[in-house]
Amino acid sequence: MGTHQYHTCRKLTMTTVKYHKGDMVMGRWPGSNLYYEVKVLGFEAKSQLYTVIYKDGTELELKEQDMKNSQDFQPRSRSRSRSPGRRRSRSRSPARTMRRSSSRTAAAAIKENDSLPARKDLKLKEVVEVRLTPMQKSAMAVENNSNNSHEKKEENNTSNKVNGSKAKMEPERNQTRYNLRRRKTEDDGKHQQVDDTKVVSTSAVTVSTPLDFGGKLGAYFWLLFLPCWVFFVILQVNLEDPSLVNFPPPIPTLEDLWDFRALGFVILWILFQVLLYILPVGKLSEGMPLRSGEMLKYRTNGFFAIVMSAAVVVAAIHLGADLTYIHSHFLQLAVATFLISILLSIYLYIRSCYAPPEQQALGGSSGNVIYDFFKGHELNPRIKNFDLKFFCEMRPGLIGWCLINFAFALAEMKQQKLAYPSEAMILVNIFQLLYVVDGLWNEEAILTTMDLMHDGFGFMLAFGDLVWVPFTYTLQAFYLVSHRNALSLPAVAAIVLLKLIGYYIFRKSNSEKNAFRRNPSDPKLAYLKTIPTATGKSLLVSGWWGIVRHPNYLGDLIMALAWSIPCGFSHLLPWYYMIYFIILLVHRDSRDMSNCRRKYGSAWDEYCRTVRYRIIPRVY
Repeated sequence: MGTHQYHTCRKLTMTTVKYHKGDMVMGRWPGSNLYYEVKVLGFEAKSQLYTVIYKDGTELELKEQDMKNSQDFQPRSRSRSRSPGRRRSRSRSPARTMRRSSSRTAAAAIKENDSLPARKDLKLKEVVEVRLTPMQKSAMAVENNSNNSHEKKEENNTSNKVNGSKAKMEPERNQTRYNLRRRKTEDDGKHQQVDDTKVVSTSAVTVSTPLDFGGKLGAYFWLLFLPCWVFFVILQVNLEDPSLVNFPPPIPTLEDLWDFRALGFVILWILFQVLLYILPVGKLSEGMPLRSGEMLKYRTNGFFAIVMSAAVVVAAIHLGADLTYIHSHFLQLAVATFLISILLSIYLYIRSCYAPPEQQALGGSSGNVIYDFFKGHELNPRIKNFDLKFFCEMRPGLIGWCLINFAFALAEMKQQKLAYPSEAMILVNIFQLLYVVDGLWNEEAILTTMDLMHDGFGFMLAFGDLVWVPFTYTLQAFYLVSHRNALSLPAVAAIVLLKLIGYYIFRKSNSEKNAFRRNPSDPKLAYLKTIPTATGKSLLVSGWWGIVRHPNYLGDLIMALAWSIPCGFSHLLPWYYMIYFIILLVHRDSRDMSNCRRKYGSAWDEYCRTVRYRIIPRVY
């Protein structure tokens, strides 16, 4: 039923399909005139692209004109004058490392190759030589219907890094040469006319990536569980004894759940952040290339936004505003924000039904309404130049996190009659404020993350950005309002040192990654070691990325530990963030592993042998 509803909201495109799933054909390697045997995994009718897999496990998208039947290739006797051992070719192949700029994608390479001027040798117009080089893997990779031509967030394979050295040609005895003779009846690159008697609907050939989070049934579960968990932790931590043995907490009354004034405050806060976002302050940053080759622009003025937000909050307090309202009406504010996230998710799904294929997220194109609603069907929904996903990811929830923490510090002083917040409350506020400010100061770095590049914008991100972050990441500060934990000076010093170590690892590794992604040919990065892949990208195996595959995750976990220790060890609930974060990062690591292995084939296996540990050295 979900598949039917999904496709009724899309414009149905009918087209002929020349090659079908499972066909073995010859595919041209992007940026060259070399053809290799590939297996067809699927076809996207609207984009007119085939997903194919090479013998080394590399998956790419090819146009129909870049694919030929195996029968078109006829063995040809060798000529001494054209021996591959004597002839220097600048063509690229999956078995050779490539020299290209960091901004060039496979699609761009195809376009560039197609636009090259005609060669003087007229015979080359009729005959294309193809050199087949044995791959590292002898068997075809396991068949997979996923369309993985775009890049997932890999914390380790971080750029389109140029590999300076070229691989040596294979010995002549290991090579076979072929002729590709043009067929007089073949339409070079033009699609055949649609025949009403031979059509295939888009629904039959839609390509999507493997389903995450438990698939379609998992989407139903998370849609129910996530809101329930948020409300549970808010109710539980507000108890005099928040021990889990007191589960379940009392069911709140309707008056405790809903307040129109709370809804008004949430709407006002979001509109205020919208205003700060659209102001012509800060630079316009360019995002990473999308599947279509387009590079979107983003207004990265997050640091300006948090500074202005802080100034407005200070002014409001000076005028007599009581920020402890946030603590006393925390549940009502959470319910109001949850309602807004639901309405936003519905809007996002409806508009995604009319989005062109190149703007849809492969991970949210399963054909099931509930799963696509949860995961996000459109990749970068925008209202003119206002990017909804980028705004929600970095602004109202993230800056709201700091506002809520500050309000809890005031509530602690008021409730426990203190002249200033406790040492534990100060540490939690400063640590988490530093984390947010660092993210907004380096806001441009988020443009290379999984969320921005590959995850669609649906309920998962809308709820996570607006509800999950500000109403669960503040749990330590909420706990300390009513459960003070005294800290000695040595304990404070040890916690601060732990935080600084985690922050250094987190910032240093992320800086290496982002610099490598943005400009891999930078002379300052010449010392970094890499493993080349058949896609032209390289896997970073140097610096912090040569110690573990996700050093930024390691830094994140150490910082999360520093956030939780100030709350003491009396209850498990304030350690929720640490536990949740371990589960989240392990899950992300598993997603990265499967995506990278499918995309990079044998190069990924070599990478895993080089960098053995995933997150924690010698442990995991």
